[in-house]
Amino acid sequence: MSQIDKLPRERLLALLKIFAKNWLAHDGLWFQAVERAHGMEHAIDLDAEAWKRFSPVEARRIKDFLGLSDHGGLEALETALEYRLYASLNKQRSELKGGVLFFYMNDCRVQSARKRRGLPDFPCKKVGLVEYSTFATEIDPRINTECIACPPDEHPDDYYCGWKFWIEEEQDKNS
Repeated sequence: MSQIDKLPRERLLALLKIFAKNWLAHDGLWFQAVERAHGMEHAIDLDAEAWKRFSPVEARRIKDFLGLSDHGGLEALETALEYRLYASLNKQRSELKGGVLFFYMNDCRVQSARKRRGLPDFPCKKVGLVEYSTFATEIDPRINTECIACPPDEHPDDYYCGWKFWIEEEQDKNS
């Protein structure tokens, strides 16, 4: 039995946040190293490639952990989004209405840190398109993804990025 196995619930929850912060720090440091060596555009391309492979792995593990069905639809996606690695670090909100799931990243740890340092938003849209679409289709292959806004897009003050998810046949039923 490891020392982690012996921790009480409160300490496990605190450790979960540390693990999430460590993962996010590693992701950022990796990106910065590639950016310094090869430039922003190349770093974004490689980041998108990494997310293309990571997001389905993360989604599949969450789906298995929660016992979600292969065709759980938008409800399953809404649930799974609450269990992502960074869900305990960021403030996010979702709303399911009329056969469409809207998801907003109200406070993104990465973007907020840049804002505090007086830097412009990080242009994460290219990566976000890959990340959210592959995550969603791993939860349910019928799900379509569209970006509402994501930097470098202009966005309202109450969110950094917004995403729209739907399933064609459900969209048709609700029209």
